[in-house]
Amino acid sequence: MISSLRGTVLEVSLAAATIEVGGVGMSFQATPATLAGLRVGEEGFVHTELIVREDALTLYGFADADERRCFQVLLGAKGVGAKLALAILAVHTPDALRRAVAGEDVAALKRVPGLGPKGAQRIIIDVADKLGPPTGTAPEPAPTAPAGEPNPDVVAALIQLGWNETVATRAVAAVEAAHAETEPDAPLPVPELLRAALRQLGGGARG
Repeated sequence: MISSLRGTVLEVSLAAATIEVGGVGMSFQATPATLAGLRVGEEGFVHTELIVREDALTLYGFADADERRCFQVLLGAKGVGAKLALAILAVHTPDALRRAVAGEDVAALKRVPGLGPKGAQRIIIDVADKLGPPTGTAPEPAPTAPAGEPNPDVVAALIQLGWNETVATRAVAAVEAAHAETEPDAPLPVPELLRAALRQLGGGARG
């Protein structure tokens, strides 16, 4: 079992990264928040989970052990595969997920692309007693995007999740504008911007 990776970051994309360990490049998929904490050419560390299937071996990376544990718990829910579990953690931090499950907040869970009301209810039922209470810890701040056009990395991430460019751009612009009105001197970190844009989109149209 590969439980963690530490080494030089070789590549970071919108959905995956590669870390060199002992001369071998190990690629893994991760949430935007986890990927935002990695810098090419610098040392990186992630907790990992290896998913073994008949036709593939896929490695998933996580910023901390708590995020990995939530991923593992989500995989125990009926109908939740690795892709959906990662999408849930892309929208909700571990504590936000715990609060949504504890409060039976179907609407919050439906903000995850590809997760409908029945699936959200199923997750609440299946993981309610396994996630534990919120820890109250806050994630480390991530780099912010420069002012100007809607953050291109967040727009690209939304497109990858299934929304078209126009819808994605409008959502990011709306979130950035709303945040600028309330906190003009505190730009929104990229991972938080992505989560807010996903909440803005909710179950909106894609394609």
